Amino acid sequence: MKNIPFVKYQLLAVLLLLISSCNEVKETNLLTDLPTDNSRVWIGKEYWANPLQDWQLNHGQIECVGSGGYRNIYLLTNEIGPEKGNFKISVEADKLIGKEVLTKGWIGFEIGIKGEFNDYRDSAIRGRGFPVGITTSGQMFIGNLDSAPKVLPEGMPDDIILEVNADQQKDGKYKITLKVKNAEKEESISREDIQEEWIEGGISLMCHSGTLKELEVQPELPKYTNWGTSPNKRKGGNVRFGFSNLKISGSKIVQHEEQAFGPVLFTQHTLSNKILKLTAQMPPIGEKDGQTVGFQTKTDGKWKTISKAQIDKLSRTATFKFKNWDTSKDIPYRVAYQLYDSGNKLKDYFYEGTIRKEPLEKEEIVVAGFTGNNDLGFPNTDVFKSVKYQKPDLLFFSGDQIYEGVGDYGALINRKDLEKSTLDYLRKWYLFGWAYGDLLREIPSVCLTDDHDMYHGNIWGAGGIATPEGLRGAAAQDQGGYKMSPEWVNMAQRTQTSHMPDPFDPTPVAQGIGVYYTDMKYAGISFAILEDRKFKSAPKPLLPKARIYNGWMQNVNFDAAKNADVKGAVLLGDRQLKFLDQWSADWSNNTWMKVLLSQTIFANVATLPYADSHSDAIVPKLRILKKGDYPPDDVPVSDFDSNAWPQTGRDKAVKTIRKSFAFHYAGDQHLGSVIQYGVNNFNDAGYAFCVPSISNIWPRRWYPSKEGKNRKEGAPRYTGEYVDGFGNKISVHAISNPVFTGKKPAKLYDRATGYGIVRFNKNTRDIAMECWPRQANPETDKQYEGWPVVINQSDNFLMNARLFLPEIHVTGMENPVIQVTDEKSKEIVFTIRINGKNYQPKVLEKGDYTIIVGEPGTGKVKKFVHVSASEKKGKTIEVQL
Repeated sequence: MKNIPFVKYQLLAVLLLLISSCNEVKETNLLTDLPTDNSRVWIGKEYWANPLQDWQLNHGQIECVGSGGYRNIYLLTNEIGPEKGNFKISVEADKLIGKEVLTKGWIGFEIGIKGEFNDYRDSAIRGRGFPVGITTSGQMFIGNLDSAPKVLPEGMPDDIILEVNADQQKDGKYKITLKVKNAEKEESISREDIQEEWIEGGISLMCHSGTLKELEVQPELPKYTNWGTSPNKRKGGNVRFGFSNLKISGSKIVQHEEQAFGPVLFTQHTLSNKILKLTAQMPPIGEKDGQTVGFQTKTDGKWKTISKAQIDKLSRTATFKFKNWDTSKDIPYRVAYQLYDSGNKLKDYFYEGTIRKEPLEKEEIVVAGFTGNNDLGFPNTDVFKSVKYQKPDLLFFSGDQIYEGVGDYGALINRKDLEKSTLDYLRKWYLFGWAYGDLLREIPSVCLTDDHDMYHGNIWGAGGIATPEGLRGAAAQDQGGYKMSPEWVNMAQRTQTSHMPDPFDPTPVAQGIGVYYTDMKYAGISFAILEDRKFKSAPKPLLPKARIYNGWMQNVNFDAAKNADVKGAVLLGDRQLKFLDQWSADWSNNTWMKVLLSQTIFANVATLPYADSHSDAIVPKLRILKKGDYPPDDVPVSDFDSNAWPQTGRDKAVKTIRKSFAFHYAGDQHLGSVIQYGVNNFNDAGYAFCVPSISNIWPRRWYPSKEGKNRKEGAPRYTGEYVDGFGNKISVHAISNPVFTGKKPAKLYDRATGYGIVRFNKNTRDIAMECWPRQANPETDKQYEGWPVVINQSDNFLMNARLFLPEIHVTGMENPVIQVTDEKSKEIVFTIRINGKNYQPKVLEKGDYTIIVGEPGTGKVKKFVHVSASEKKGKTIEVQL
């Protein structure tokens, strides 16, 4: 035998080492160590708990403390990628139930998790994957119970280590080995037929209690992402385990550090009158974690903390307020926080954003509007991208940022368990920030709470009272008031509204529930922010003959248009009407436009077939038609959840906001619409735009069998002048009726989902309303039929008035404010900042009027009294300022 040179021995050894290393899993753990001497509900930034309230971090151990179906921890920053290679996942598991006998369930891992919308956040919430683990009766499995059957005779061992190894074979398939071991012995099973697509995707740590039905079938494509059914997620059983030393390694593991979520989850802010308010949303932290949050800006190129805020114990929010904020430039900021982290020490974390320059010089101000943020379609990346393309100056969320069923696992509607019900809410609320956080960190936002944000199907706040004890669901809410405790209501309001300007009148309502109705001056536009549910009366106690259930009359013979407007019925309440009256007259700070933001519009724009018009039980699919179809017998409905009732309160609100030629921007009705209000006559008040739902859990339509009067030539037959189900006058200009699109999932795209855009033009005072389908690319696609709708500010009042005051000619001042007061009633007729120097004022009634012209608060004001209205034009008043 020839001698082999020593150098060749070296090369051979290296080659053998490389070959062997290809089949070995690198042992480097890709997860950050957790602190071992701190306890908190929130596990950490690399994890998403399903559901939040059923898990905790306890001295380094991840514990499932709430037994139930499909409890899991999704790993945000690591996934099994398409790369060739191998991986290893292991964890130590300890029972938390002492000597109790475990109920049916399983622990282990799900791998290859994918959701419906190709986003890791969707995968974390509703994705499904390939299960590997052991049942509580001791049966080990890979994929399903029949795949590699092995039942440990003693059942589930105590204090075990679960280890999953995956190695790619020559044919491209994977061999997966599951090991279950403790101090006494080790058991293992293997499968060699594992397809790549079964295991590529997200990873979850599982602790499931309940049926094993999902393990009885092989989770193969194309069904495996959903298995054809939703898993059982009900509470129950006693499958509670603590998990520690969770480790992930291998060449097939792909890291995404950018997918970490927290510890600062997201921010919201407003800028008004040079006052900045910003709220940072935090997770449920522990005692050793930082209890304050810092707000930093840069000075001389270095970050400097300019304020600190305490984290609210219940809402987990920290709110900052800065007066005399410099609005002339973009100002980067960051929220600083110290988390007790790996190594058992505090670590600095930062969340960055920008407070944008107030766009006072912009010709066009763009406001994006949203409503009905149910989680079908979460995380709404299509909506996010489209809205980002629109470059809005303000985001307006009109309500229902969450629904009770968001993220699954139901809703904990419990007045007594405040902490658990709060955590239940926060998990749903965090999904909102997870979806829109990258918009919110830079764009100011207004956020209003509506019924579902309060865990109500419908809500009539009745001044803040509690719903009667002993009643549940619709029976409780029909009586008026809040089902949840006042502490819970204030918590939810704090998360959604604490970043907005201080309330007009902060006096709490009943039970100590806070209020947030206010005004915001931004970019030359004065926004009135209402709470149109909090003070509203419940119809059931006031209208016993109507037999109200869930806001609908069960007495088919009750005429809501004639008999529902009873004494004592309240809509906005005296406090908010007083606020609106003052707001309508205030045009300070160079305000050039007035906009009312509220949960919903003052009309009931919906129809149903006549037989169903007194019921809320119509099957949603019956409302979806093919494009071009028109139902034969639809009539306007009387839904008491709408702000069409009570009619007197509705008329008071409409007449008050028209005094400032205000435009109304709202949501909630699950149907995009543009209407013009009428009080005494059609079109004698302002326009309203109700935006479509982002995700429409309950579609509505407007297909009245009778054609609208005075509709525009060529316009759809459902447009024109109508009275709604409560007898209110409305002129319908555009409707986004739901139609079959053929796009999947149908529940998302066939229900007329989308968002609104309103463009306010400073130079022309035009208001352009846009209604965008969710699936539309704004670069190339069209809006819903009938949009855009373009009006002028002046169209919001006195459009058809035929009585004239003298024309005002002003010198010495551009765009002065003009106010007209009826000398007989002493009421202000209207106030407006005109566009230019000349203005033709009109009124509705004959009589004498006082006219004030100038700039409020400057002393440059002229007053003219006893000015008579006339049916003829021609007279003028010259005003020198």
